[in-house]
Amino acid sequence: MAIHFYSTGDEYGEFSNFAAFPFTLDGKRWPTSEHYFQALKFADEDYREKIRLAKSPMIAARLGRSRKVTIRRDWESAKIDVMRRAVRAKFAAHQELRALLLATGEEAIVEDAARDDFWGCGSTGSGKNWLGRILMEVRAELRAGQTADLPTGAN
Repeated sequence: MAIHFYSTGDEYGEFSNFAAFPFTLDGKRWPTSEHYFQALKFADEDYREKIRLAKSPMIAARLGRSRKVTIRRDWESAKIDVMRRAVRAKFAAHQELRALLLATGEEAIVEDAARDDFWGCGSTGSGKNWLGRILMEVRAELRAGQTADLPTGAN
């Protein structure tokens, strides 16, 4: 049986990029993994900073979806690795998240995002589920004791 998550208020909502688990990465403190992911879409440092300082992950997401500022040329090839770095940093910074992730055993982890068939399962359940896949990768890394590869960050 797969573990499904989406909203921060639901069971396993901690896995959501909107969940408020800050971390430090690239020398800066990020309020959520959503803030980091959205900011890294852009080469413009001022715009990245605007996203990092956004009052909520929803605002960060809205800023990241804007096309008034040019997205990095390599974004399509970089976005999975950017998400992977954000998720690793989030879990490295919070012991309770690592424990929750490890407690999922061998279950598949699925972002139950009906409107996102790249990061989530999509409306038909046949999406790529990249966020779930990354969470399962991080779980395997933690289980294998590869935490030295995870970036560190203060709670």
